[in-house]
Amino acid sequence: MTITVLDSISNGNRSETSPTQKRVLLLKPRGFCAGVVRAIDVVKIALETFGAPIYVRREIVHNRYVVNELAEKGAIFVHEIDDVPDGQRVIYSAHGVSPAVREISKKRHLRVIDATCPLVTKVHIEAVKFAKQGYSLVLIGHRDHDEIEGTLGEVPEVTQVVSNVAEATALEVPDPTASPILPRPRSRWTRRATLSMPSSRSFQT
Repeated sequence: MTITVLDSISNGNRSETSPTQKRVLLLKPRGFCAGVVRAIDVVKIALETFGAPIYVRREIVHNRYVVNELAEKGAIFVHEIDDVPDGQRVIYSAHGVSPAVREISKKRHLRVIDATCPLVTKVHIEAVKFAKQGYSLVLIGHRDHDEIEGTLGEVPEVTQVVSNVAEATALEVPDPTASPILPRPRSRWTRRATLSMPSSRSFQT
């Protein structure tokens, strides 16, 4: 959580303060998560260690001030991995990438630094695990978000993306009685790790 600490607090009245108290201001709706802070640090350390240029696939975080600051230090943000010259060093953003992106990086001999958030990696692993067990997946989040693209790319053949309540209402999942091996619902759902709790609650029935 990102906070700013001032010298005094007065329960809303600045005229009544105590030197032993602090006034804490919380950013709304929220500050950076640990995964984003880690990814920003990865870019800074890479620039300090290897020097510019350092290519970064997609914005390391959706924050224009942070992106501009890193760009001034020598980070080059690109939309697709194809925009990185062969053999160059590239950082994957905190939102993660699909297996297809990793394969392209390998073929083009890119020197990859993976700044994917560990929680996002866990979602990828869980998606693959459930797919191997025969489950279909419902992935909740905005379909054009970088994180959704990466997770969907793990097992696209069994994954459906749901971006709003209307899509959730119209969702059709495979018949749970179709399998003699698993006579129970064979669908699992997951959501974008960075999806806010209020947004997630809107899908509850």
